[in-house]
Amino acid sequence: MANKKSKKEIVHVWNLALLYKSSSDPQIEKDVVSFETTIDEFAKKYEVKADHKGKSFLNDNVTLLEVLKEYEKISANSGARAIYYFHYVKDTDASNTEASAKYALLENRLTIALNKMTFFSVLLGKVSEEKQKEIMVNKNFSFFKVFLQRVFDDAKHVLSVSDENILSLKSITGHSMWVSANERILNMKMVKWQNKEIPLSTAMQLIANLPKVTERKKLAGLVNEALKSVAPVAEAEINAIYTNKKIDDELRKFREPYDATVQVYRNDPKVVDQLRKIVTENVKISHDFYKLKARLLKQKQLGYFDRAAKIGVTKSKFTFDETISKLKETFGSINPEYRNILDGYIRNGQIDVYPRIGKQSGAYCSGSYGNPTFVLLNHTDDLHSFTTCAHELGHAIHTEFSKTQSPIYCDYSVSTAETASTLFEAIGFKSVYDSLSDTEKIIALHDRINDDISTIFRQIAGFNFESELHSAVRTKGYISKEEIADIHNKNMSTYLGPVFKLDQNDGYFFVTWSHIRNFFYVYTYAYGMLVSKALLRRYKKDPTFWKKIEQFLLAGGKESPENIFKSIGIDISSPEFFKEGLMEIADDIAELDRLTKKTR
Repeated sequence: MANKKSKKEIVHVWNLALLYKSSSDPQIEKDVVSFETTIDEFAKKYEVKADHKGKSFLNDNVTLLEVLKEYEKISANSGARAIYYFHYVKDTDASNTEASAKYALLENRLTIALNKMTFFSVLLGKVSEEKQKEIMVNKNFSFFKVFLQRVFDDAKHVLSVSDENILSLKSITGHSMWVSANERILNMKMVKWQNKEIPLSTAMQLIANLPKVTERKKLAGLVNEALKSVAPVAEAEINAIYTNKKIDDELRKFREPYDATVQVYRNDPKVVDQLRKIVTENVKISHDFYKLKARLLKQKQLGYFDRAAKIGVTKSKFTFDETISKLKETFGSINPEYRNILDGYIRNGQIDVYPRIGKQSGAYCSGSYGNPTFVLLNHTDDLHSFTTCAHELGHAIHTEFSKTQSPIYCDYSVSTAETASTLFEAIGFKSVYDSLSDTEKIIALHDRINDDISTIFRQIAGFNFESELHSAVRTKGYISKEEIADIHNKNMSTYLGPVFKLDQNDGYFFVTWSHIRNFFYVYTYAYGMLVSKALLRRYKKDPTFWKKIEQFLLAGGKESPENIFKSIGIDISSPEFFKEGLMEIADDIAELDRLTKKTR
Protein backbone atom coordinates (compact mmCIF):
# COMPACT_ATOMS: atom_id res chain seq x y z
CA MET A 1 0.00 0.00 0.00
CA ALA A 2 2.84 2.38 0.82
CA ASN A 3 4.34 1.97 -2.62
CA LYS A 4 1.01 2.65 -4.32
CA LYS A 5 0.52 5.80 -2.27
CA SER A 6 4.03 6.95 -3.10
CA LYS A 7 3.32 6.62 -6.80
CA LYS A 8 0.12 8.63 -6.49
CA GLU A 9 1.95 11.41 -4.74
CA ILE A 10 4.15 11.98 -7.78
CA VAL A 11 1.86 14.21 -9.82
CA HIS A 12 4.57 15.42 -12.21
CA VAL A 13 4.11 19.15 -11.80
CA TRP A 14 6.82 21.61 -10.84
CA ASN A 15 7.64 21.94 -7.17
CA LEU A 16 8.52 25.62 -7.23
CA ALA A 17 9.00 25.49 -3.45
CA LEU A 18 12.53 24.46 -4.41
CA LEU A 19 12.91 28.16 -5.16
CA TYR A 20 10.44 29.85 -2.80
CA LYS A 21 7.56 28.82 -0.55
CA SER A 22 5.10 31.07 -2.40
CA SER A 23 4.88 34.30 -4.38
CA SER A 24 4.70 36.16 -1.07
CA ASP A 25 7.74 34.46 0.46
CA PRO A 26 9.77 37.24 2.20
CA GLN A 27 12.96 35.52 1.02
CA ILE A 28 12.22 36.80 -2.49
CA GLU A 29 12.66 40.41 -1.45
CA LYS A 30 15.68 39.52 0.69
CA ASP A 31 17.41 37.87 -2.27
CA VAL A 32 16.68 40.75 -4.63
CA VAL A 33 17.81 43.36 -2.10
CA SER A 34 20.99 41.35 -1.43
CA PHE A 35 21.70 41.28 -5.15
CA GLU A 36 21.04 44.99 -5.53
CA THR A 37 23.23 45.79 -2.51
CA THR A 38 26.11 43.67 -3.76
CA ILE A 39 26.06 45.42 -7.12
CA ASP A 40 25.78 48.86 -5.48
CA GLU A 41 28.85 48.13 -3.39
CA PHE A 42 30.77 46.89 -6.44
CA ALA A 43 29.88 50.00 -8.44
CA LYS A 44 30.74 52.39 -5.61
CA LYS A 45 34.03 50.65 -5.04
CA TYR A 46 35.23 50.68 -8.64
CA GLU A 47 33.15 52.95 -10.86
CA VAL A 48 34.08 56.13 -9.03
CA LYS A 49 37.75 55.30 -9.40
CA ALA A 50 37.22 54.83 -13.11
CA ASP A 51 36.28 58.51 -13.38
CA HIS A 52 39.61 59.67 -11.97
CA LYS A 53 42.64 59.57 -14.20
CA GLY A 54 45.33 57.27 -12.91
CA LYS A 55 43.06 55.54 -10.41
CA SER A 56 41.10 53.26 -12.67
CA PHE A 57 41.15 49.53 -11.93
CA LEU A 58 42.45 49.18 -15.48
CA ASN A 59 45.74 50.84 -14.60
CA ASP A 60 46.72 48.30 -11.97
CA ASN A 61 46.81 44.57 -12.68
CA VAL A 62 46.52 43.62 -9.02
CA THR A 63 43.31 45.65 -8.68
CA LEU A 64 41.99 44.34 -12.00
CA LEU A 65 42.44 40.76 -10.85
CA GLU A 66 40.63 41.62 -7.61
CA VAL A 67 37.76 43.14 -9.61
CA LEU A 68 37.48 40.07 -11.84
CA LYS A 69 37.24 37.79 -8.82
CA GLU A 70 34.52 39.98 -7.27
CA TYR A 71 32.67 40.01 -10.60
CA GLU A 72 32.76 36.21 -10.62
CA LYS A 73 31.19 36.12 -7.15
CA ILE A 74 28.41 38.47 -8.25
CA SER A 75 27.71 36.11 -11.18
CA ALA A 76 26.97 33.38 -8.62
CA ASN A 77 24.56 35.55 -6.61
CA SER A 78 20.98 34.24 -6.26
CA GLY A 79 19.34 37.52 -7.25
CA ALA A 80 18.08 35.98 -10.50
CA ARG A 81 16.27 33.24 -8.58
CA ALA A 82 13.24 35.47 -8.05
CA ILE A 83 12.84 36.30 -11.73
CA TYR A 84 13.10 32.60 -12.59
CA TYR A 85 10.42 31.79 -10.02
CA PHE A 86 7.83 34.17 -11.46
CA HIS A 87 8.76 33.18 -15.00
CA TYR A 88 7.95 29.56 -14.14
CA VAL A 89 4.71 30.52 -12.38
CA LYS A 90 3.37 32.45 -15.37
CA ASP A 91 4.50 29.72 -17.82
CA THR A 92 2.39 27.17 -15.98
CA ASP A 93 -0.57 29.48 -15.34
CA ALA A 94 -1.19 32.22 -17.90
CA SER A 95 -4.17 33.47 -15.87
CA ASN A 96 -1.92 34.37 -12.92
CA THR A 97 -1.76 38.12 -13.50
CA GLU A 98 -0.11 38.64 -10.13
CA ALA A 99 2.88 36.57 -11.26
CA SER A 100 3.06 38.48 -14.55
CA ALA A 101 2.98 41.80 -12.69
CA LYS A 102 5.66 40.76 -10.20
CA TYR A 103 7.77 39.37 -13.02
CA ALA A 104 7.60 42.71 -14.84
CA LEU A 105 8.50 44.66 -11.69
CA LEU A 106 11.40 42.35 -10.88
CA GLU A 107 12.64 42.43 -14.44
CA ASN A 108 12.79 46.22 -14.24
CA ARG A 109 14.55 46.17 -10.85
CA LEU A 110 17.15 43.65 -11.93
CA THR A 111 17.73 45.50 -15.18
CA ILE A 112 18.38 48.71 -13.23
CA ALA A 113 20.71 46.83 -10.90
CA LEU A 114 22.64 45.15 -13.69
CA ASN A 115 22.96 48.45 -15.50
CA LYS A 116 25.17 49.59 -12.64
CA MET A 117 27.61 46.89 -13.72
CA THR A 118 27.74 48.08 -17.32
CA PHE A 119 30.70 50.36 -16.65
CA PHE A 120 32.90 47.33 -15.98
CA SER A 121 32.63 45.58 -19.36
CA VAL A 122 32.47 48.88 -21.25
CA LEU A 123 35.66 50.29 -19.72
CA LEU A 124 37.45 46.95 -19.83
CA GLY A 125 36.61 46.55 -23.50
CA LYS A 126 37.87 50.01 -24.38
CA VAL A 127 41.45 49.53 -23.18
CA SER A 128 44.17 49.87 -25.79
CA GLU A 129 45.24 46.89 -27.89
CA GLU A 130 48.64 47.11 -26.24
CA LYS A 131 47.06 46.79 -22.79
CA GLN A 132 44.86 43.91 -23.99
CA LYS A 133 47.92 41.99 -25.20
CA GLU A 134 49.69 42.64 -21.92
CA ILE A 135 46.75 41.26 -19.92
CA MET A 136 46.29 38.22 -22.14
CA VAL A 137 49.89 37.03 -21.73
CA ASN A 138 49.93 37.66 -17.97
CA LYS A 139 49.78 34.26 -16.22
CA ASN A 140 47.85 35.77 -13.31
CA PHE A 141 44.88 36.23 -15.67
CA SER A 142 45.00 32.75 -17.22
CA PHE A 143 41.71 31.67 -15.59
CA PHE A 144 39.93 34.75 -16.96
CA LYS A 145 41.56 34.62 -20.40
CA VAL A 146 38.48 33.39 -22.31
CA PHE A 147 36.20 35.82 -20.47
CA LEU A 148 38.53 38.73 -21.19
CA GLN A 149 38.89 37.83 -24.86
CA ARG A 150 35.11 37.87 -25.21
CA VAL A 151 34.92 41.30 -23.62
CA PHE A 152 37.59 42.58 -26.00
CA ASP A 153 35.84 41.01 -29.03
CA ASP A 154 32.48 42.51 -28.05
CA ALA A 155 33.93 45.97 -27.45
CA LYS A 156 33.55 47.16 -31.05
CA HIS A 157 29.78 46.76 -30.72
CA VAL A 158 29.52 48.26 -27.22
CA LEU A 159 28.36 51.84 -26.69
CA SER A 160 28.98 54.20 -23.79
CA VAL A 161 27.90 53.25 -20.27
CA SER A 162 24.88 55.58 -20.35
CA ASP A 163 23.83 54.38 -23.82
CA GLU A 164 24.13 50.72 -22.79
CA ASN A 165 21.94 51.41 -19.78
CA ILE A 166 19.30 53.04 -21.96
CA LEU A 167 19.26 50.14 -24.43
CA SER A 168 18.96 47.67 -21.59
CA LEU A 169 16.00 49.49 -20.06
CA LYS A 170 14.14 49.99 -23.32
CA SER A 171 14.46 46.29 -24.20
CA ILE A 172 11.71 45.60 -21.66
CA THR A 173 9.10 47.68 -23.47
CA GLY A 174 10.67 47.24 -26.90
CA HIS A 175 10.76 43.46 -26.80
CA SER A 176 9.97 41.33 -23.75
CA MET A 177 6.63 42.93 -22.82
CA TRP A 178 5.41 42.62 -26.42
CA VAL A 179 6.40 38.96 -26.63
CA SER A 180 4.92 38.20 -23.23
CA ALA A 181 1.60 39.79 -24.19
CA ASN A 182 1.34 37.71 -27.36
CA GLU A 183 2.19 34.52 -25.45
CA ARG A 184 -0.42 35.18 -22.76
CA ILE A 185 -3.13 35.64 -25.37
CA LEU A 186 -2.14 32.40 -27.13
CA ASN A 187 -1.97 30.45 -23.87
CA MET A 188 -5.57 31.38 -23.10
CA LYS A 189 -6.89 30.51 -26.57
CA MET A 190 -9.19 27.50 -26.88
CA VAL A 191 -10.29 25.44 -29.90
CA LYS A 192 -13.55 23.53 -30.07
CA TRP A 193 -12.88 20.02 -31.29
CA GLN A 194 -15.27 17.06 -31.15
CA ASN A 195 -17.62 19.00 -28.85
CA LYS A 196 -14.83 19.81 -26.39
CA GLU A 197 -12.91 23.01 -25.69
CA ILE A 198 -9.20 22.21 -25.77
CA PRO A 199 -6.17 24.51 -25.37
CA LEU A 200 -4.77 25.85 -28.63
CA SER A 201 -1.37 24.28 -27.83
CA THR A 202 -3.02 20.86 -27.41
CA ALA A 203 -4.91 21.25 -30.67
CA MET A 204 -1.70 22.08 -32.52
CA GLN A 205 -0.01 18.95 -31.18
CA LEU A 206 -3.05 16.80 -31.95
CA ILE A 207 -3.07 17.55 -35.69
CA ALA A 208 -0.14 15.27 -36.54
CA ASN A 209 -1.72 12.36 -34.66
CA LEU A 210 -5.03 12.39 -36.53
CA PRO A 211 -5.13 9.42 -38.94
CA LYS A 212 -7.39 10.96 -41.61
CA VAL A 213 -6.29 13.80 -43.88
CA THR A 214 -9.81 15.26 -43.70
CA GLU A 215 -9.54 15.49 -39.90
CA ARG A 216 -6.06 17.01 -40.04
CA LYS A 217 -7.26 19.58 -42.54
CA LYS A 218 -10.33 20.45 -40.47
CA LEU A 219 -8.48 20.86 -37.16
CA ALA A 220 -5.66 22.76 -38.88
CA GLY A 221 -8.28 25.12 -40.27
CA LEU A 222 -9.65 25.74 -36.76
CA VAL A 223 -6.12 26.32 -35.44
CA ASN A 224 -5.35 28.71 -38.30
CA GLU A 225 -8.51 30.66 -37.56
CA ALA A 226 -7.50 30.92 -33.88
CA LEU A 227 -4.04 32.13 -34.87
CA LYS A 228 -5.50 34.52 -37.41
CA SER A 229 -7.70 36.05 -34.70
CA VAL A 230 -4.52 36.91 -32.74
CA ALA A 231 -2.65 38.07 -35.88
CA PRO A 232 -3.48 41.81 -35.49
CA VAL A 233 -1.68 41.77 -32.12
CA ALA A 234 1.17 39.62 -33.47
CA GLU A 235 1.52 41.97 -36.46
CA ALA A 236 2.05 44.95 -34.15
CA GLU A 237 4.34 42.86 -31.93
CA ILE A 238 6.57 41.67 -34.80
CA ASN A 239 6.90 45.15 -36.26
CA ALA A 240 7.68 46.64 -32.85
CA ILE A 241 10.34 44.14 -31.79
CA TYR A 242 11.93 43.97 -35.26
CA THR A 243 12.11 47.76 -35.45
CA ASN A 244 13.55 47.81 -31.97
CA LYS A 245 16.24 45.37 -33.11
CA LYS A 246 16.93 47.48 -36.20
CA ILE A 247 17.67 50.46 -33.95
CA ASP A 248 19.95 48.38 -31.74
CA ASP A 249 21.85 46.90 -34.68
CA GLU A 250 22.40 50.29 -36.26
CA LEU A 251 23.69 51.76 -33.01
CA ARG A 252 26.00 48.78 -32.44
CA LYS A 253 27.11 48.68 -36.07
CA PHE A 254 26.07 45.11 -36.79
CA ARG A 255 25.91 44.65 -40.56
CA GLU A 256 23.50 41.69 -40.81
CA PRO A 257 20.43 41.15 -38.59
CA TYR A 258 21.82 37.80 -37.41
CA ASP A 259 25.34 39.05 -36.58
CA ALA A 260 24.47 39.94 -32.99
CA THR A 261 23.07 36.47 -32.30
CA VAL A 262 26.08 34.69 -33.77
CA GLN A 263 28.32 36.89 -31.62
CA VAL A 264 26.35 36.14 -28.44
CA TYR A 265 26.39 32.40 -29.18
CA ARG A 266 30.16 32.60 -29.75
CA ASN A 267 29.99 30.87 -33.12
CA ASP A 268 32.27 31.59 -36.04
CA PRO A 269 30.17 33.66 -38.52
CA LYS A 270 31.81 31.86 -41.45
CA VAL A 271 30.70 28.50 -40.04
CA VAL A 272 27.10 29.73 -39.64
CA ASP A 273 27.04 31.15 -43.18
CA GLN A 274 28.42 27.87 -44.45
CA LEU A 275 25.73 25.92 -42.57
CA ARG A 276 22.93 28.07 -43.97
CA LYS A 277 24.28 27.84 -47.52
CA ILE A 278 24.86 24.08 -47.53
CA VAL A 279 21.47 23.20 -46.02
CA THR A 280 19.61 25.54 -48.38
CA GLU A 281 21.46 24.14 -51.39
CA ASN A 282 20.58 20.58 -50.40
CA VAL A 283 16.80 20.94 -49.94
CA LYS A 284 16.36 18.14 -52.48
CA ILE A 285 16.97 15.75 -49.57
CA SER A 286 13.93 17.24 -47.86
CA HIS A 287 11.90 17.11 -51.08
CA ASP A 288 12.78 13.44 -51.58
CA PHE A 289 11.59 12.59 -48.10
CA TYR A 290 8.25 14.36 -48.52
CA LYS A 291 7.65 12.62 -51.86
CA LEU A 292 8.14 9.32 -50.04
CA LYS A 293 5.92 10.54 -47.22
CA ALA A 294 3.13 11.40 -49.66
CA ARG A 295 3.38 7.90 -51.09
CA LEU A 296 3.20 6.35 -47.62
CA LEU A 297 0.15 8.49 -46.79
CA LYS A 298 -1.36 7.51 -50.15
CA GLN A 299 -1.83 11.17 -51.06
CA LYS A 300 -0.89 12.83 -54.34
CA GLN A 301 -0.43 16.13 -52.57
CA LEU A 302 0.32 17.24 -49.03
CA GLY A 303 -1.01 20.17 -47.04
CA TYR A 304 1.01 22.21 -44.55
CA PHE A 305 -0.87 20.32 -41.83
CA ASP A 306 0.58 17.04 -43.20
CA ARG A 307 4.24 17.90 -42.61
CA ALA A 308 4.30 16.07 -39.26
CA ALA A 309 1.50 13.59 -40.04
CA LYS A 310 1.98 10.03 -38.86
CA ILE A 311 1.98 7.10 -41.28
CA GLY A 312 0.99 4.81 -38.44
CA VAL A 313 1.21 4.38 -34.70
CA THR A 314 3.49 2.08 -32.73
CA LYS A 315 1.85 -0.27 -30.23
CA SER A 316 3.45 1.34 -27.21
CA LYS A 317 1.75 4.48 -25.99
CA PHE A 318 4.95 5.86 -24.42
CA THR A 319 3.35 7.06 -21.22
CA PHE A 320 5.53 9.42 -19.23
CA ASP A 321 6.29 6.83 -16.55
CA GLU A 322 7.36 4.35 -19.25
CA THR A 323 9.35 7.07 -21.01
CA ILE A 324 11.28 8.16 -17.95
CA SER A 325 11.95 4.55 -16.94
CA LYS A 326 13.36 3.73 -20.39
CA LEU A 327 15.50 6.86 -20.50
CA LYS A 328 16.90 6.23 -17.03
CA GLU A 329 17.85 2.73 -18.13
CA THR A 330 19.36 3.88 -21.43
CA PHE A 331 21.26 6.93 -20.21
CA GLY A 332 22.22 5.19 -16.97
CA SER A 333 23.93 2.41 -18.92
CA ILE A 334 26.31 5.01 -20.33
CA ASN A 335 26.94 6.74 -17.02
CA PRO A 336 25.07 5.94 -13.75
CA GLU A 337 25.23 9.63 -12.86
CA TYR A 338 22.65 10.34 -15.58
CA ARG A 339 20.18 8.02 -13.86
CA ASN A 340 20.84 9.74 -10.54
CA ILE A 341 20.11 13.13 -12.10
CA LEU A 342 16.77 11.95 -13.54
CA ASP A 343 15.79 10.21 -10.28
CA GLY A 344 16.40 13.48 -8.46
CA TYR A 345 14.25 15.42 -10.94
CA ILE A 346 11.31 13.06 -10.43
CA ARG A 347 11.71 12.94 -6.67
CA ASN A 348 12.03 16.71 -6.29
CA GLY A 349 9.33 17.75 -8.78
CA GLN A 350 11.57 19.35 -11.42
CA ILE A 351 9.60 18.11 -14.45
CA ASP A 352 6.17 19.52 -15.34
CA VAL A 353 4.79 16.86 -17.65
CA TYR A 354 1.26 17.22 -19.02
CA PRO A 355 -0.54 19.95 -21.04
CA ARG A 356 -3.28 21.96 -19.36
CA ILE A 357 -5.17 25.20 -19.85
CA GLY A 358 -2.96 28.23 -19.36
CA LYS A 359 0.31 26.30 -19.53
CA GLN A 360 3.04 27.34 -21.96
CA SER A 361 3.06 25.13 -25.07
CA GLY A 362 6.08 23.21 -26.29
CA ALA A 363 8.96 22.10 -24.12
CA TYR A 364 12.09 23.57 -22.61
CA CYS A 365 14.79 23.10 -20.00
CA SER A 366 15.81 25.97 -17.74
CA GLY A 367 18.66 26.00 -15.27
CA SER A 368 21.35 28.31 -13.96
CA TYR A 369 24.30 28.34 -11.60
CA GLY A 370 23.19 27.84 -8.00
CA ASN A 371 19.55 27.18 -8.93
CA PRO A 372 17.65 23.92 -9.58
CA THR A 373 17.03 22.91 -13.18
CA PHE A 374 13.40 22.68 -14.34
CA VAL A 375 12.07 20.83 -17.40
CA LEU A 376 8.74 21.73 -19.01
CA LEU A 377 7.00 19.16 -21.21
CA ASN A 378 3.56 18.76 -22.79
CA HIS A 379 3.59 14.97 -22.88
CA THR A 380 0.85 13.30 -24.95
CA ASP A 381 2.03 9.66 -24.77
CA ASP A 382 3.28 9.35 -28.36
CA LEU A 383 6.70 8.70 -29.87
CA HIS A 384 7.27 12.41 -30.40
CA SER A 385 6.66 12.96 -26.68
CA PHE A 386 9.23 10.26 -25.93
CA THR A 387 11.92 11.86 -28.10
CA THR A 388 11.04 15.34 -26.85
CA CYS A 389 11.55 14.14 -23.29
CA ALA A 390 14.92 12.64 -24.26
CA HIS A 391 15.82 15.93 -25.95
CA GLU A 392 14.99 18.10 -22.94
CA LEU A 393 16.69 15.72 -20.51
CA GLY A 394 19.76 15.96 -22.72
CA HIS A 395 19.66 19.71 -22.08
CA ALA A 396 19.23 18.99 -18.37
CA ILE A 397 22.21 16.63 -18.12
CA HIS A 398 24.33 19.14 -20.06
CA THR A 399 23.18 21.84 -17.63
CA GLU A 400 24.09 19.82 -14.55
CA PHE A 401 27.53 18.97 -15.91
CA SER A 402 28.15 22.59 -16.93
CA LYS A 403 27.39 23.76 -13.39
CA THR A 404 30.78 22.31 -12.41
CA GLN A 405 32.30 25.29 -14.21
CA SER A 406 32.81 28.71 -12.65
CA PRO A 407 29.71 30.96 -12.71
CA ILE A 408 31.25 32.99 -15.54
CA TYR A 409 31.74 29.85 -17.64
CA CYS A 410 28.80 27.60 -16.76
CA ASP A 411 26.46 29.16 -19.35
CA TYR A 412 27.03 27.19 -22.53
CA SER A 413 26.34 28.47 -26.03
CA VAL A 414 22.89 27.74 -27.45
CA SER A 415 24.51 25.87 -30.34
CA THR A 416 26.31 23.49 -27.98
CA ALA A 417 23.06 23.17 -26.03
CA GLU A 418 21.32 21.85 -29.14
CA THR A 419 24.21 19.49 -29.79
CA ALA A 420 23.81 17.87 -26.37
CA SER A 421 20.02 17.64 -26.55
CA THR A 422 19.87 16.10 -30.04
CA LEU A 423 22.63 13.66 -29.10
CA PHE A 424 20.66 12.31 -26.13
CA GLU A 425 17.48 12.38 -28.20
CA ALA A 426 19.11 10.18 -30.85
CA ILE A 427 20.34 7.73 -28.20
CA GLY A 428 16.87 7.60 -26.66
CA PHE A 429 15.30 6.95 -30.05
CA LYS A 430 17.72 4.12 -30.82
CA SER A 431 16.78 2.39 -27.55
CA VAL A 432 13.16 2.23 -28.73
CA TYR A 433 13.86 1.51 -32.39
CA ASP A 434 15.80 -1.68 -31.76
CA SER A 435 12.85 -3.30 -29.98
CA LEU A 436 10.30 -2.65 -32.73
CA SER A 437 8.96 -5.01 -35.38
CA ASP A 438 9.75 -4.28 -39.05
CA THR A 439 6.38 -2.60 -39.52
CA GLU A 440 6.87 -0.44 -36.45
CA LYS A 441 10.43 0.36 -37.51
CA ILE A 442 9.05 1.89 -40.69
CA ILE A 443 6.76 4.10 -38.62
CA ALA A 444 9.49 5.03 -36.16
CA LEU A 445 12.15 5.66 -38.83
CA HIS A 446 9.69 7.82 -40.75
CA ASP A 447 9.02 9.86 -37.61
CA ARG A 448 12.75 10.14 -36.86
CA ILE A 449 13.55 11.40 -40.37
CA ASN A 450 10.55 13.73 -40.19
CA ASP A 451 11.98 15.26 -37.02
CA ASP A 452 15.49 15.47 -38.53
CA ILE A 453 14.14 17.23 -41.60
CA SER A 454 12.29 19.67 -39.36
CA THR A 455 15.31 20.23 -37.13
CA ILE A 456 17.63 20.97 -40.03
CA PHE A 457 15.76 22.05 -43.15
CA ARG A 458 12.73 23.63 -41.47
CA GLN A 459 14.85 25.60 -39.01
CA ILE A 460 17.16 26.92 -41.72
CA ALA A 461 14.03 27.83 -43.70
CA GLY A 462 12.97 29.63 -40.52
CA PHE A 463 16.33 31.41 -40.48
CA ASN A 464 15.75 32.53 -44.07
CA PHE A 465 12.16 33.53 -43.23
CA GLU A 466 13.37 35.61 -40.33
CA SER A 467 16.10 37.23 -42.44
CA GLU A 468 13.52 38.25 -45.01
CA LEU A 469 11.22 39.63 -42.30
CA HIS A 470 13.97 41.81 -40.89
CA SER A 471 14.84 43.03 -44.38
CA ALA A 472 11.19 43.87 -45.12
CA VAL A 473 10.70 45.79 -41.86
CA ARG A 474 13.93 47.71 -42.41
CA THR A 475 13.05 48.55 -46.00
CA LYS A 476 9.33 49.31 -45.69
CA GLY A 477 9.14 50.49 -42.09
CA TYR A 478 6.07 48.34 -41.36
CA ILE A 479 4.65 45.13 -42.83
CA SER A 480 1.14 43.73 -42.57
CA LYS A 481 0.13 40.40 -41.13
CA GLU A 482 -0.74 39.26 -44.66
CA GLU A 483 2.77 40.08 -45.87
CA ILE A 484 4.32 38.23 -42.94
CA ALA A 485 2.13 35.22 -43.70
CA ASP A 486 3.15 35.29 -47.37
CA ILE A 487 6.87 35.48 -46.52
CA HIS A 488 6.38 32.56 -44.15
CA ASN A 489 4.74 30.44 -46.85
CA LYS A 490 7.36 31.33 -49.43
CA ASN A 491 10.22 30.08 -47.26
CA MET A 492 8.36 27.03 -45.99
CA SER A 493 7.49 26.02 -49.57
CA THR A 494 11.18 26.13 -50.47
CA TYR A 495 12.11 23.39 -48.03
CA LEU A 496 8.85 21.40 -48.32
CA GLY A 497 9.00 21.08 -52.11
CA PRO A 498 6.47 20.71 -54.94
CA VAL A 499 4.45 17.93 -53.31
CA PHE A 500 3.03 20.50 -50.87
CA LYS A 501 0.27 23.00 -51.50
CA LEU A 502 0.06 25.75 -48.87
CA ASP A 503 -2.99 27.84 -48.05
CA GLN A 504 -2.59 31.55 -47.33
CA ASN A 505 -3.87 30.98 -43.80
CA ASP A 506 -1.02 28.54 -43.16
CA GLY A 507 1.21 31.58 -43.05
CA TYR A 508 -0.33 32.64 -39.75
CA PHE A 509 1.80 30.07 -38.02
CA PHE A 510 4.14 33.03 -37.48
CA VAL A 511 1.77 34.17 -34.71
CA THR A 512 2.87 31.31 -32.45
CA TRP A 513 6.44 30.66 -33.67
CA SER A 514 8.32 31.69 -30.53
CA HIS A 515 11.78 31.19 -32.01
CA ILE A 516 11.45 34.08 -34.47
CA ARG A 517 11.06 36.32 -31.41
CA ASN A 518 14.33 34.95 -30.06
CA PHE A 519 16.22 36.32 -33.03
CA PHE A 520 17.91 33.73 -35.25
CA TYR A 521 17.92 31.11 -32.53
CA VAL A 522 16.71 28.61 -35.13
CA TYR A 523 20.07 28.01 -36.79
CA THR A 524 21.34 26.36 -33.62
CA TYR A 525 18.95 23.43 -34.12
CA ALA A 526 20.51 22.54 -37.47
CA TYR A 527 24.00 23.22 -36.11
CA GLY A 528 23.45 21.04 -33.05
CA MET A 529 21.82 18.19 -34.95
CA LEU A 530 24.59 17.90 -37.53
CA VAL A 531 27.36 18.10 -34.90
CA SER A 532 25.59 15.53 -32.71
CA LYS A 533 25.46 13.14 -35.66
CA ALA A 534 29.24 13.39 -35.88
CA LEU A 535 29.63 12.71 -32.16
CA LEU A 536 27.24 9.76 -32.27
CA ARG A 537 28.97 8.31 -35.34
CA ARG A 538 32.29 8.29 -33.48
CA TYR A 539 30.70 6.84 -30.33
CA LYS A 540 29.19 3.96 -32.31
CA LYS A 541 32.60 3.15 -33.77
CA ASP A 542 34.37 3.46 -30.42
CA PRO A 543 32.34 3.51 -27.15
CA THR A 544 35.35 4.94 -25.30
CA PHE A 545 34.76 8.15 -27.28
CA TRP A 546 32.05 8.95 -24.72
CA LYS A 547 34.85 10.21 -22.47
CA LYS A 548 35.48 12.88 -25.10
CA ILE A 549 31.77 13.65 -25.24
CA GLU A 550 31.74 14.18 -21.49
CA GLN A 551 34.62 16.62 -21.89
CA PHE A 552 32.27 18.59 -24.13
CA LEU A 553 29.40 18.29 -21.62
CA LEU A 554 31.64 19.48 -18.79
CA ALA A 555 33.09 22.38 -20.81
CA GLY A 556 30.04 24.61 -20.37
CA GLY A 557 30.92 27.92 -21.99
CA LYS A 558 34.62 27.81 -21.21
CA GLU A 559 35.49 28.04 -24.91
CA SER A 560 33.78 28.84 -28.20
CA PRO A 561 31.68 25.96 -29.61
CA GLU A 562 34.14 25.49 -32.46
CA ASN A 563 37.09 25.29 -30.07
CA ILE A 564 35.29 22.90 -27.71
CA PHE A 565 34.56 20.51 -30.55
CA LYS A 566 38.03 20.91 -32.00
CA SER A 567 39.49 19.88 -28.62
CA ILE A 568 37.73 16.50 -28.91
CA GLY A 569 38.60 15.92 -32.56
CA ILE A 570 35.61 17.50 -34.35
CA ASP A 571 36.55 20.11 -36.97
CA ILE A 572 33.35 21.79 -38.09
CA SER A 573 35.16 24.43 -40.14
CA SER A 574 35.65 21.87 -42.91
CA PRO A 575 33.37 22.61 -45.90
CA GLU A 576 32.45 18.93 -46.09
CA PHE A 577 31.46 18.59 -42.43
CA PHE A 578 27.79 19.62 -42.70
CA LYS A 579 27.40 17.78 -46.01
CA GLU A 580 28.50 14.60 -44.27
CA GLY A 581 25.68 14.96 -41.73
CA LEU A 582 23.14 15.65 -44.46
CA MET A 583 24.20 12.52 -46.33
CA GLU A 584 23.35 10.48 -43.23
CA ILE A 585 19.77 11.73 -43.51
CA ALA A 586 19.76 10.87 -47.22
CA ASP A 587 20.91 7.36 -46.28
CA ASP A 588 18.09 7.08 -43.73
CA ILE A 589 15.58 8.07 -46.40
CA ALA A 590 16.97 5.38 -48.70
CA GLU A 591 16.69 2.86 -45.84
CA LEU A 592 13.08 3.86 -45.22
CA ASP A 593 12.32 3.44 -48.91
CA ARG A 594 13.96 0.00 -48.83
CA LEU A 595 12.00 -1.10 -45.75
CA THR A 596 8.66 0.02 -47.22
CA LYS A 597 9.30 -1.88 -50.44
CA LYS A 598 10.39 -4.94 -48.45
CA THR A 599 7.12 -5.09 -46.47
CA ARG A 600 4.80 -4.64 -49.45
